[in-house]
Amino acid sequence: MPFEPIVGPAAWQGQQLFETRQWPMRLTAADLNELSAATSNTAALPLSALSRDNFELPQLTPRLASLQTELEEGCGAILIKGCDIERFSADDAQRMFYGLTSHLGTAVSQSSAGDIIFNVRDEGLKTDDAKTRGPNTNKRLSFHTDRCDVIAFLCLQQAIAGGENQIVSSVAVYNQILSERPDLLHILTQLFYYKRHNVDVGNADAYCQQPIFSFCEGRFASAFLRVLIDRAYADPDTPDMTAPQKEALDFVEQVCERPSMHVEFSQEPGDILL
Repeated sequence: MPFEPIVGPAAWQGQQLFETRQWPMRLTAADLNELSAATSNTAALPLSALSRDNFELPQLTPRLASLQTELEEGCGAILIKGCDIERFSADDAQRMFYGLTSHLGTAVSQSSAGDIIFNVRDEGLKTDDAKTRGPNTNKRLSFHTDRCDVIAFLCLQQAIAGGENQIVSSVAVYNQILSERPDLLHILTQLFYYKRHNVDVGNADAYCQQPIFSFCEGRFASAFLRVLIDRAYADPDTPDMTAPQKEALDFVEQVCERPSMHVEFSQEPGDILL
């Protein structure tokens, strides 16, 4: 319920994530052979045609089902290790990755062009280029939520420097703000303007409104992408952001940045982060 502490496995803080029973999941030699076979058996199909029905993983499927439950009902983050990425070509690595994740959900577009896989790497784009997004620059991304149920990262190659992952539990952030600044939490459960993302070419509205923290049918949800909020309030067509609203958003980021709240780690080649 709103304005009460949320209890459960998703309310972890910092290193507690690494103590969950599913972190990390390790693939076996048999798992890799199964992934290789499914990749080869679907070579004639386009990526978009892959599904859990034709990308067959008889041994892995029950384990992936347990991961799906852990993502939805448990800690909310999983690292899969042991995928020998060198046994796959670049195209086959994409096919293996897409096929495996088809057992966890349905892929959605990653770009205005409808790409279902997006490469996270520095493309050297200028800041005023319409194609510039955080994941294709060398800039550090601030803590945020993505607009899907699960986001999946397969590491093909580590950066020469940097590139660390940072994860924080939005449930734990909610609880911490409730404990320290319940006055700001009330603001964060009210509507904020969000600017339309540049990949949302099908959306006619320039803005939407949604709270940072919300509850629907007893389920908690968090939506936080500061860059789109700031863009919206910088537009003359929207009201100015109030001082309490700014204080509340700043406090969310301050809580996320605390070393006691988040974890930081690097993915190695072949690691899959969900």
